[in-house]
Amino acid sequence: MGTTENLNNQEAIKKLKDLAESARICMFCTDLEGHPISARPMGLQEVDDDGNLWFISGSTSNKNVEIENDDSVQLFFSNTGSSEYLSVYGQAYIYTDSNTIEEKWSPVANAWFEDKNDPDITVIRVTPQETKYWDTKDGKMVTLLKIATATLTGNTKQGVGGIEGKLNI
Repeated sequence: MGTTENLNNQEAIKKLKDLAESARICMFCTDLEGHPISARPMGLQEVDDDGNLWFISGSTSNKNVEIENDDSVQLFFSNTGSSEYLSVYGQAYIYTDSNTIEEKWSPVANAWFEDKNDPDITVIRVTPQETKYWDTKDGKMVTLLKIATATLTGNTKQGVGGIEGKLNI
């Protein structure tokens, strides 16, 4: 079994930033009451100093339409190379003003938009309300070695589970 380590305030924001920016891509879920929920991969622009997550999106996308109907969203980040996982439930806010677009714009967005003056561009801010993480404390290789040792020896006291907890931002 793993260790529970809940983090608060700046320590929680740092962990959120480290995990989310390391993964960069998340499954961005909307229409959480619908079945199946709407999910699509989204590239993270940044996690700011307050723990908000920022994305660039098209104003006519299904995601934006669904956020306008219900601003509750769920984000799932997975960095399998490091065995790190993050779940963020929060509220989404859509920005259309040129100042926010200018501030959050990155050259990667050119793959979807003509330029930062494209009238279809919006910026989405997700403010976390409940965030959970799972992280190996030893790294992937050491964890795999511990699993192999526990499997071969039957010794389940290897501390294989890593760390999980809530990030209270």
